Amino acid sequence: MGDWDIVIRYFDSYMRGLGYTVLASVLALVGSFVLGTVIAVFRITPSRALRAAGTAYVEFIRNIPVLLVVYAFYWGLPLLGVTLDGFTCGTIGLTVYTAAFIAEAIRAGILSVPKGQREAAEASGLTYVQTMRYVILPQAVRIVIPPLSNQFINLVKNSSILSVFAGFDLMYFGDQIAYETYATVETYIYVAVFYLLLTLPLSYMSNRLERRLSKAG
Repeated sequence: MGDWDIVIRYFDSYMRGLGYTVLASVLALVGSFVLGTVIAVFRITPSRALRAAGTAYVEFIRNIPVLLVVYAFYWGLPLLGVTLDGFTCGTIGLTVYTAAFIAEAIRAGILSVPKGQREAAEASGLTYVQTMRYVILPQAVRIVIPPLSNQFINLVKNSSILSVFAGFDLMYFGDQIAYETYATVETYIYVAVFYLLLTLPLSYMSNRLERRLSKAG
């Protein structure tokens, strides 16, 4: 009838994998938001060189699989004399990959802010960087809360890529448990449950935040 008590016998492994998944997701979330914001600003800056760099980054990263991005760090860095473990390479790869999508979301938010806001800020003596930091970006981020939330949820799910590189995430330990017990279906059902425990609260909180911001607006 199935080995459904496997979650009890391997509870420590599931929890260890869950911990690494949360850690990688949080690190990549913060890193991708910061990097994505910088790239978004690059894409609308008056500097032609920065606009070209931002556009090249977004178009290249968005159109290749996340697995190749992580491969670039896992196999490419040793050629430069830098060797990192699977968890670190996976987290960096997730950050770089997700940042391209976040950059596009934030850029759309920036472009949706009325031009009068920027003109008023510049007329008051603020520099371009100050205008972006204090006037434009706060409004832009508020506008794009829904797409940003979706990207953060996708990031948590994409963290399963760490399993390919022995990143000790939830999927990695799921693979180990399935190999040891041959209870493949039961093992991965529990893995799915743990992912749901991470993503469903994120979805609920993002919807609630969106409603609050809508009312405040």
